[in-house]
Amino acid sequence: MESATMQTNKHTLFTLCTSLLLVAVLGYSPSGIAAEPPAGGDAPISQDTADAILKELKEIRRVLEKIEKQGGRAAQRPGRPTSARVSTKGKQNMGSKDAPVTVVEFTDYQCPFCLRFTKTTFPLLKKKYIDTGKVRWVALNLPLAFHKDATKAAQAAHCAGEQDKFWEMREVLFKNPQKLNVSFLPAHAATLNLDIEAFNACLQSKRHLDTIAKEAKDAGSVRLTGTPSFIIGKTTSDVIEGPVVIGAQPMNQFDAAINKVLAQKPVAAKAPESKAK
Repeated sequence: MESATMQTNKHTLFTLCTSLLLVAVLGYSPSGIAAEPPAGGDAPISQDTADAILKELKEIRRVLEKIEKQGGRAAQRPGRPTSARVSTKGKQNMGSKDAPVTVVEFTDYQCPFCLRFTKTTFPLLKKKYIDTGKVRWVALNLPLAFHKDATKAAQAAHCAGEQDKFWEMREVLFKNPQKLNVSFLPAHAATLNLDIEAFNACLQSKRHLDTIAKEAKDAGSVRLTGTPSFIIGKTTSDVIEGPVVIGAQPMNQFDAAINKVLAQKPVAAKAPESKAK
């Protein structure tokens, strides 16, 4: 029987392999600059983002080498899912609750690919789908094990959410990728005019940590191990099920996935059975 350590190492390896795959999908050259402009009209990555990606790859290599030394060389990455389902009940969301489509995003605030998506593609999606009532956006967390500040940053977003500033804090966190350490978080809260005493009390507690861990576990249960990852499906009051989009993909990839779900016919309501007279 595998030890718990070996199982953890395998899960980490799967996550790292997924991250490496995202690099290949996005077409980055070894210099950290896009080999060619991404499809769909997205702008080339900035030098800061390129530097962050290179740093990410070095960390991935370091952890992979450590896993290999521990005997994780035989681990194999499971197949990538093409569809998945996840509960969204009570989660942070943006857009109309009556929107026909829901997009569930699993993110990591320290992930350079999530940063790229947030800066380039998300504003286009918000303008075209969320602001027009076609899509409801749900934010879930998948902090990766080798991002030491990701979990605390996720907690900061939820602590801000207690004061109805979740999305504003999320934006601040992504705008400050080099300032995610806990020492910077109160200053971020101050820029949003939050009650700092209440925010710090939340941050110093264990509030929301179980929720963040549960969301990461839910992602793993449907084989989503890299960030950003998305599930796109028909809106329901709880479980969202549909095709998966993995990585900081260009706008045309989301257009195709969202429009495919929009085109689906609604499930017909079951007629009530007539009572026998």
